[in-house]
Amino acid sequence: MIYTGKIIKEERLQKKMSQRNLAEVLGVTQDSVSLWEKGKRLPATEHIIALCKYFGISADYLLGLDKTK
Repeated sequence: MIYTGKIIKEERLQKKMSQRNLAEVLGVTQDSVSLWEKGKRLPATEHIIALCKYFGISADYLLGLDKTK
């Protein structure tokens, strides 16, 4: 889970977004994004899909199964 959170944070920062901005895009709370980034929770499947589409990355990369985007 920590790998997933690290990737979410890295991708968010590359887009120069705040947690609040990303939360608005995904329709979740800022607290949810914070918990994901800290590795305390995994995003629901629908949010994993939305994150991958938004950031242009694969689910395998986001979940740590593949080291290439």
